[in-house]
Amino acid sequence: MPNVIDLYAGAGGLSLGASRAGFDVVAAIEIDKHAVETHKKNFPQTVHISKDIRNVTIDDIEYSTGLSVSNITGVIGGPPCQGFSYIGQGDVEDDRNLLFRRFFEIVRDIHPVFFVAENVPGIMREKYHKIREEAFNLVKREYIILDPVLVNAAEYGAATNRTRYFFVGIRNDLDISLSIDDFTQAKIPEEKRTLVSQALEGLPLNLSYSKDQTGICAIDKSYYDKRRRHLQNSFFYSRVTDMIPKGVGNPTFIQGYKKKHETNGFLMTDHSKRVADRYKELKYGEQDKISKSYKLNPDLFCPTLRAGTGPDKGSFQAVRPIHYTEARVINPREAARLQGFPDWFELPGTIWHSFRQIGNSVSPIAAEAVMRVIYDHLK
Repeated sequence: MPNVIDLYAGAGGLSLGASRAGFDVVAAIEIDKHAVETHKKNFPQTVHISKDIRNVTIDDIEYSTGLSVSNITGVIGGPPCQGFSYIGQGDVEDDRNLLFRRFFEIVRDIHPVFFVAENVPGIMREKYHKIREEAFNLVKREYIILDPVLVNAAEYGAATNRTRYFFVGIRNDLDISLSIDDFTQAKIPEEKRTLVSQALEGLPLNLSYSKDQTGICAIDKSYYDKRRRHLQNSFFYSRVTDMIPKGVGNPTFIQGYKKKHETNGFLMTDHSKRVADRYKELKYGEQDKISKSYKLNPDLFCPTLRAGTGPDKGSFQAVRPIHYTEARVINPREAARLQGFPDWFELPGTIWHSFRQIGNSVSPIAAEAVMRVIYDHLK
């Protein structure tokens, strides 16, 4: 099984996609301690390096993994995107923009067979041209760098219109033919794409807020009855209920899921009756004038889920969409489904950390599609 390391790993959306595609995620580098905690629970056999990536050396990676970097097949990761985002300040001098270059410095030093870097569409703006070119110049002599691959998660089977660029490179001393068309052909047919109502099928409704909520609920057993006709297609159903790669997942959590159909993330937001009444009157796709939350349309894709800001920027919560049948915003498990995370994937124990990690994450379904194309070509 080819080895990869995941830089800026977050909660593990890209790691899960890589694992499902056939790769072994031997190491994950992430500085956010809460994201590291989530990644550790769901990738217990991965080595976790929890430190500032600017201070991570090749020796650190080799010592932690027990592997020579010559045995690392791929380097993957999503460098912080806040400085490039259209909804941010768009500051070219944002210190976080330098972390995009750092990704390619590590690629240069490890010299893997391939690399995959993911980021927001805003990075392609002209004002960031110098940042991109300086990063690519670090590796362009030894790698064939494909034109940026634009991936909308909805076109690959997730229930969200989440568009990201993937920067893919293959070492030029190897006989591996890979093109941007290979990723385009990986899109799934329109009839197999997943809408909001299909993504949320089976999850319990009529949930209410309580101060001592655990966030753990059981999904109705009838949802797993294979004789029943599901709204979900088999592609999405299998990815949210099964497809557990070897060595991935918290064994105790998975055991509870398999035996009792229990999962976590059903943490409810406390709404006043006045707010709930406003939400109830909204039409699909309509935005609440006060909270700015919009009501999901069951027959469309979910707009991009946002992460909110980190502690360094005030820890502001992102606006959360409103459920299409319930007079409330969606809970973390519903957000996870829309993003493409499986029910056996253990979420954090708080609303804020859950939404922040889901909003910052690559859709595992989109990640799997990209990584599977590369895996198949490596074979």
